[in-house]
Amino acid sequence: MSKTVAFHTLGCKLNFSETSSLSRTLEAEGFVKTDFEEVADVYVINTCSVTENADKECRQIVRKIQRKAPESLVVITGCYAQLKPQEIASIEGVDLVLGAAEKFNLAHHLKELSKGNSAKVCSCDIEDVNGFNASYSVADRTRTFLKVQDGCDYNCSFCTIPLARGHSRSDSIANVIENVKVLADAGTKEIVLTGINLGDFGKGNTGGKKKEETFFDLIQELDATEGIDRYRISSIEPNLLSEEIISFVAESKRFMPHFHIPLQSGSNQILGLMRRRYQRELYTERVQQIKALMPHCCIGVDVIVGFPGETDELFEETFQFLHNLDVSYFHVFTYSERNNTLAADMKDVVPQHIRNERNKRLRNLSYQKMRYFTEQHTGQKRAVLFEHANKNGIMEGYSDNYIRVQAAHTPELENQIVEWAI
Repeated sequence: MSKTVAFHTLGCKLNFSETSSLSRTLEAEGFVKTDFEEVADVYVINTCSVTENADKECRQIVRKIQRKAPESLVVITGCYAQLKPQEIASIEGVDLVLGAAEKFNLAHHLKELSKGNSAKVCSCDIEDVNGFNASYSVADRTRTFLKVQDGCDYNCSFCTIPLARGHSRSDSIANVIENVKVLADAGTKEIVLTGINLGDFGKGNTGGKKKEETFFDLIQELDATEGIDRYRISSIEPNLLSEEIISFVAESKRFMPHFHIPLQSGSNQILGLMRRRYQRELYTERVQQIKALMPHCCIGVDVIVGFPGETDELFEETFQFLHNLDVSYFHVFTYSERNNTLAADMKDVVPQHIRNERNKRLRNLSYQKMRYFTEQHTGQKRAVLFEHANKNGIMEGYSDNYIRVQAAHTPELENQIVEWAI
């Protein structure tokens, strides 16, 4: 009888694409995928470690599995597993910990795994991780996340991702195109290009070419490839978002008018402490360039509150900067100390209750920004891709410029792009 396996993903879009690929690999090996809420023979948790909450959530999920299915195998992989393998191995109920190099060898490890008293740890030094494993999500969502880049060569003072995922490395354009054709044949309408530092695409290229490929090369090739109607760029650093990329997206029929650009702070002083590679003036330039060519473009922002040294005055700088900037929404992160980062040893620590208050203020501002952006387009007809999900008779979709639209559930509209009044 085939063994059942259930997956749970914590964290970013990249993790969702990797979980989906792991799932297909195990299904090809004869495993039967089941819902995570059901009792399964194997549970796989793909972890994140960007915030302390992700670590805590992993522990809570393992405890929940222990209560529900104490004889089931529990596998932990992902960033948390690479950063703190021994810590995870000590959690009661965990049977296997797979670091970055072993994640995609999951099927092999499961063949040799049995329930034991101690967890098996398969990890290595992150400097030894240099391969690239393409991954994408299929059938899980209407929009497919396609991983084209992994790792990061930046050294931001708050971030553990280079420690968890290694150096920047990429797929080749040729391999990306092959994956796109597979997705197109499966009926995919929209692909979200994902990576850890997407604008760095081309570094560590696995294609073996002498000439380094670039992200601009990639999007030009994708735009010229038939089969996929819509592409989105998941997130791109402001210093890597060139004028030629912005101009190209403005003219493209396939790339949507939607950018997500990490800011992290609206204070140059804090950006310096964070070791970011730009100042806020560059960020303003990028937003102005986008809006000059695409006034209807949706712009999302990542921002961190409560970083060490962020005084009330410096937070107000960030607040006012974002208030005055023509952007559409924020992803707000409350700073949390991470081991082995420069920021963890910085002075002038911001009390937790103040961090939380600042998070709330920015989330409220984000809500107002998105409402204003949506109201600007009310009454317009825009191309909306409706998703499969039926939520109490309601279906949702996203316009080309990332406005969420609701409609009465209509099966004929599922996974279809239609002109729809906002």
